[in-house]
Amino acid sequence: MTQNDTLFGKILRREIPATIVYEDDDVLGFKDIAPQAPVHVLFIPKHVLVPTMDDLLPEQAALVGKLVLAAAEYARREGFAQDGYRVVINCREHAGQTVFHLHLHLLAGAPLGHFGVPGR
Repeated sequence: MTQNDTLFGKILRREIPATIVYEDDDVLGFKDIAPQAPVHVLFIPKHVLVPTMDDLLPEQAALVGKLVLAAAEYARREGFAQDGYRVVINCREHAGQTVFHLHLHLLAGAPLGHFGVPGR
């Protein structure tokens, strides 16, 4: 595991508590401490520190695929995949990224409405 001092690095090393809801060899999923939907889970890579999506290298494309597949598996396992869910990756401050360790947000559990459309 790449050592890092981000909040997520500390969660990976179990230095600070988190409600972990998913884990496999490559991905860790845990509940967001400030949820934006009834279900709000973050999925992070366990072995590679990539600060933002903009820092991904072509040879790391599978890393994003593993995050997406983990989120989909979790949605099916928890029974809300049929109703629908949203996945989001924020990139940098203007997009709302606050922890610079690549992560995917899974949001579900209620109708989420329109996304990114002013006035809707």
